[in-house]
Amino acid sequence: MSKKLRPETLCVQAGWNPKKGEPRVLPIYQSTTFKYETSEQMAKLFDLEESGYFYTRLQNPTNDAVAAKIAALEGGVAAMLTSSGQAANFFTVINICQAGDHIVSASTIYGGTYNLLSVTLKKLGIDCTFIDQDADEEEISKAFRPNTKLLFGETISNPGVMILDIEKFARIAHANGVPLVIDNTFPTPINCRPFEWGADIITHSTTKYMDGHATSVGGCIVDSGNFDWEAQADKYPGLCEPDPSYHGLTYTQAFGKGAFITKATSQLMRDLGAIPSPHNAFLLNIGLETLHLRMPQHCKNAQIIAEWLENNDQVAWVNYPGLKSNKYHELAKKYMPNGTCGVLCFGLKGGREESIRFMDKLDFVSIVTHVADARTCVLHPASHTHRQLSDKQLIEAGVAPDLIRLSVGIENVDDIIEDLKQALEK
Repeated sequence: MSKKLRPETLCVQAGWNPKKGEPRVLPIYQSTTFKYETSEQMAKLFDLEESGYFYTRLQNPTNDAVAAKIAALEGGVAAMLTSSGQAANFFTVINICQAGDHIVSASTIYGGTYNLLSVTLKKLGIDCTFIDQDADEEEISKAFRPNTKLLFGETISNPGVMILDIEKFARIAHANGVPLVIDNTFPTPINCRPFEWGADIITHSTTKYMDGHATSVGGCIVDSGNFDWEAQADKYPGLCEPDPSYHGLTYTQAFGKGAFITKATSQLMRDLGAIPSPHNAFLLNIGLETLHLRMPQHCKNAQIIAEWLENNDQVAWVNYPGLKSNKYHELAKKYMPNGTCGVLCFGLKGGREESIRFMDKLDFVSIVTHVADARTCVLHPASHTHRQLSDKQLIEAGVAPDLIRLSVGIENVDDIIEDLKQALEK
C-alpha cells in the first residue's frame, strides 16, 4: 500500500490487497495451522529463513492484515496484534527488559498499566520509577539509571485526560539512550501520530476507538523502525546478541528495522501466546474502516458537552483539552489540532458521594468499565478502575476522588446533554 495515501483511505484500504479472484473483504482465516508440501519448507519457517504461516499462535493472515493497516496509519514499519492493550504494553516492556532492568514512566497513566509497571513487573525483577510528566527535562532525567531501558507515557492519559509533551519526552529518552514508548489509544492515529514527534514505539488498546463498538478486546504494538538498537547494543542484548532459541540468530542483523516486532512475534508470542482470535481481528478491521468518520464526531460532541458542563452551576470543575481554560489546551493544539478524543472528566460541587448519586440517575448514558466506543458512558475511577490504588497513588495518577470520566459517544449531542441535565436535577 502506497505511503502517500491519506489516513482516511488507509482506514478503508490498507492491510488487505486481494489479487484476481480473491475476496474483496478481508477473510477470517479461522485455522490453527497451515499446510506445506515438504519438510524443508516447514523447517525454513521455524528457522525464520522464510516468511509464512504455520501456526496461528505466531502469525495468522487475518491478524497480520489488520496489524499492517494499523502500522500504515501510524507510519510505522511493522506491527503485531495482541489479545489486549495490556498484553501490548507487557510485551513491549518484556521485549527489551529483563530481571535487573529499570524503566521510567509518567505517573498519570491508566490504572491497570500503573499496576502492571509497579507491581507485576517488579515481581519479575523489573523496577519502575514514576515521574510527573509535567516536570521539566532536568527533573525527569534524574529518574534515569544506567540500567534504564525505556521511557513510557500516554498521549492522552486515562482517565485524567492530560496531554503528554511528546517532543520533550523524546528528547529525554534519546539523551539517555532509550526508546520512547507511547500508548496512543485515546487520540488514535487519526488525531495524533507520535512517530512524527519523536516516539519510537506505539502501543494501543484496540478495544477502544479502533474497534469502536465494544465488541472485541485487543491490542497492538507498532514499531517506527527509527530507534538504533545497535548503537546501544550493550543495553539491548536480546535484540543485538545471538538468540539461543533460534540457533544463534541476531535480530538486528537478520531483520534490520523489523527486529523489534520480529522478536516480539517469534520469541514472545511463541512463548506467551497472548494472541487475538482471527474473528476478533476481523471485527477490529470493520471498526477501523470507519475510524476516520467516528473520531471527529466524538470530538465534536465532547467539545459541546465540555463547554456545557463548564457553564453549569452544579459542576465544580471540568477537564477537557479542547477548553481554552484547560491547562493542556496549547499542547493539545500543537499535537492534536483536529481534536483530542471523546473522553472528558469533571467533578460535582457535592464531592465524591454526589458524583456517585449523579451517575445512578442517568438514563441511557450507562455506567460501564469500558471507554471510547460509540455509546456514551460514565465511570467513577476511584471506585472502579483505580480502586486498587491508595489515596496517595490516586493523586499521583491524576485521579481526584470526585472525578467522573465521561466517554462521549456519537449519539445526538442534545440527547446526551438532556440525560446529563435530568440526572443533575435529580
